[in-house]
Amino acid sequence: MNHAQLIATELSIQPAQVAATIALLDEGNTLPFIARYRKEKTGELDEKQLRAIVDRLDKLRAIDERRQTIVKAIDEQGKLSDTLLRSLQAADSLTLLEDLYQPYKIKKQSRAEKARQLGLQPLADLIIAQPKNAESLQKLSQPFVGEDLDDSDAVWQGARDIVAEAISDHPKIRGEVREKALQYAIVQVQKIKSAEDPKETYKLYYDFEQRLDRLRPHQIMALNRGESEKILRIKTVIDRRDWLRAIAKRFLPRNHSPFTKQLEVAIEDAAARLLLPAIERDVRRTLSDASEGHAIDVFAENLRGLLGQPPIADQVVLGLDPAYRTGCKLAVIDPTGRVLDHNTIYPHAPQKQWDKSLKTLAMLVEKYDVALISIGNGTASRESEKLVAELIGKVKKANLAYLVTNEAGASVYSASELAGDELPDLDVSIRGAVSIARRVQDPLAELVKIDPKAIGVGLYQHDVNQKRLAQTLEGVVESVVNEVGVDVNSASPALLEHVAGIGPRVAQNIVAYRDENGEFSDRAGIKKVVGLGPKAFEQAAGFLRVRNGKSWLDNSAIHPESYDLAKKVMIKAGIDLKGSMRIEEREDRLKPLDAAEVAAELNAGVPTLTDIMEQLIRPGRDPRADMPTPILRSDVMSMEDLKVGMSLNGTVQNVVDFGCFVDIGVKQSGLLHRSQIRGSWPSVGDVIELKILTIDQERGRIGLGL
Repeated sequence: MNHAQLIATELSIQPAQVAATIALLDEGNTLPFIARYRKEKTGELDEKQLRAIVDRLDKLRAIDERRQTIVKAIDEQGKLSDTLLRSLQAADSLTLLEDLYQPYKIKKQSRAEKARQLGLQPLADLIIAQPKNAESLQKLSQPFVGEDLDDSDAVWQGARDIVAEAISDHPKIRGEVREKALQYAIVQVQKIKSAEDPKETYKLYYDFEQRLDRLRPHQIMALNRGESEKILRIKTVIDRRDWLRAIAKRFLPRNHSPFTKQLEVAIEDAAARLLLPAIERDVRRTLSDASEGHAIDVFAENLRGLLGQPPIADQVVLGLDPAYRTGCKLAVIDPTGRVLDHNTIYPHAPQKQWDKSLKTLAMLVEKYDVALISIGNGTASRESEKLVAELIGKVKKANLAYLVTNEAGASVYSASELAGDELPDLDVSIRGAVSIARRVQDPLAELVKIDPKAIGVGLYQHDVNQKRLAQTLEGVVESVVNEVGVDVNSASPALLEHVAGIGPRVAQNIVAYRDENGEFSDRAGIKKVVGLGPKAFEQAAGFLRVRNGKSWLDNSAIHPESYDLAKKVMIKAGIDLKGSMRIEEREDRLKPLDAAEVAAELNAGVPTLTDIMEQLIRPGRDPRADMPTPILRSDVMSMEDLKVGMSLNGTVQNVVDFGCFVDIGVKQSGLLHRSQIRGSWPSVGDVIELKILTIDQERGRIGLGL
């Protein structure tokens, strides 16, 4: 099958859909653009399906590239038969390709290669053939005894080395043993006696045994880390019957042959020295790759939830970056993200200037009409929360509230070149408070400034393939940014560079053009930016918003290529072309129209027309508006305030294999274990109703149920 057919079969979609997607990708179209504006061509494949196609296509093309290299290498050896070529062409995985190539790899220093150089291949062939009638082993070996081979035993040892390598290199033996190992092999784990594990991080695995196929991804990641830290020793045990049966199908000792014992010894040597260690590495790598992929997927979904949290707009926010000795940094931010004021207070040890700190906070709240205080969740966060709760009780300001914000990556941003460009007059320490405030005003706009790996919403992110992780997380950022849309007149370069078709250089050029020439009045004006050619404009235009511009269509997700169609729909529905009608009135005018009938009349695609009609009702609507808003607090709770059976709301902070960590307003996050979840799992940022199941004061653990 060609790539389109193979991918279509694997993903249970139509080959024509895959072929169209591949053609669009090869023409230089971006995935967000294809997902949103080429639905007719792809048969309305969603972004998840399109990403699956891209991932599989990349792997298949990598296989093709490796296949060409292997075919060339074998052909140069003069060993490329028609049968082997057909097998290589039919191979649909890198593993199978490598199995087929294994016998032809040049092994410069192997024992078998040395034996072949000494001319022992004919004796190895006799061992494999197992003839019944032959000269004695002693007589057959005599011609080879000499300077390099001392005696008959050494000769036959060399011949067996060749046989052992042939057994280990046989592609079908490798394939069958690997398949059995992945199903039935046992992993045995022991703690290395001399190793130190002071926190008993790996206590569960000190004496652990499990079938490989029953290991969960997080267990595999934990075992790998414990092994790399030289705390755990891991052994994979493959049942003797499984590997012996696979070998016996191709290398079977014959009764009454003088070479029977030679083959039996070679088989045992092949298994112990070559085959089983290679298979163990293969299955460990296969399981690790799958587990890493799972960990990356979990991280990606958590990041998507975090980036998709709704902004708290139109409020003055005070960011508080807590600390002990160096003081709590404060930054007051207006609704546009501009820094109004900043300060440092020292309420905690060693200074303990509690009352003075309260006065400073009260002054800032009153002076700038602060509505929300965003407290970072780092060191001294709990004590700072008490300070702010006392402040709210004293100032008696209506609607003043606080929330605790995940500050992961704030220090990374503070010291970055981007932060230096944005906040050149502020000390690095104050920039963290600015970031903590801006994160609640618009989480997406602020978090894109930080390397996603530094945001910390996954497990084992430092143990996985970093290139693969970076590519996946970049895909998530790209997806969310383009789903939400970007205001071209206010967005930072860090946000603009994630818009489809726009990279870092063009993003900088857009901001430079804006600074020099003023705000863009329409989408067409973006074409004047240096480096943004027709193709880039085509890809980006639909995701860029021009608020308060010449046409209200420029503030919608309707692509400029469809403006004429949108105007025809508006005329047909009787909608004011200036967009001054109320939402309810536009909806009433559009609701009676049948999309299929209008599409046929206007010679348009139904998916595109449906999207246009939705945008005509609510142009530029932020999809984050559907998400639950963060829980705002005015008082502080401690674990002592909790009681088993208590009901309360919490915000999901992290989702992992064994459940969800939830912020319920106390210092310690609670764990909603997987056993308590029914149906679909919550996502990061979700606000859920909970009850307290267990409280362990000593260990600081809270068990939650829905």
